[in-house]
Amino acid sequence: MTLPADPKARAVAERLHARSAAQEAELGAYFGRRAKEGTLDWKGLDAEAHSFMADKLVALEPDKAAFCAQVCRALRARTVVEVGTSYGVSTIHLADAVREVALAGGGAGKVIATEYEPAKAAAARAHWAEAGVSDVIELREGDLRETLKDLQGPIDFVLMDIWTEMARPAIEMIGPHLRPGAVVIADNTAQFAHAYADYFAYVNDPANALRTQTLPFSNGLEFTVKC
Repeated sequence: MTLPADPKARAVAERLHARSAAQEAELGAYFGRRAKEGTLDWKGLDAEAHSFMADKLVALEPDKAAFCAQVCRALRARTVVEVGTSYGVSTIHLADAVREVALAGGGAGKVIATEYEPAKAAAARAHWAEAGVSDVIELREGDLRETLKDLQGPIDFVLMDIWTEMARPAIEMIGPHLRPGAVVIADNTAQFAHAYADYFAYVNDPANALRTQTLPFSNGLEFTVKC
């Protein structure tokens, strides 16, 4: 089955994935130049980089997004947190899965999405409305260190697709609310392993009762389970 399962959601997701893929060459050229100049710090992008990224989708690749949705189905996930929504592409996959689970089992489900940039949040809302999944999504706009303060569990699944400097603050806020068996996915953990050092320190701390491994998707996809 092609994912998302819902035809309307699938059509929007496929269009946005294509748009994101079309931006990859420009992204590669920009960050390649900055890296060659030695002016990049992956633990904290500067104002120029943030400005460049303002209109870039940087969507989770289709195979990764589909995998995340399938994990949600396997977990029978009803409460999902997405850290770093951007233009809302992967959120469509997650919402499609959560809705399926809720409809099959009765009751409700939701995806709690976070986004710092107002323009991206507005675009995401429009995409979700077009895809017909808005009713499953709760968008928390602003600094996640504030918007996730009142987060409540149990949380079944987390997608961490955000600038690496925010990964540790996010997992510190979410971690205590994970149910046993919950899964946390973090993107690009092989490519940016050094920048993820603080995040890895948290997920590898025995006190947090997590077990993690890097899956062999492009650039690495961290698969972490709450024990």
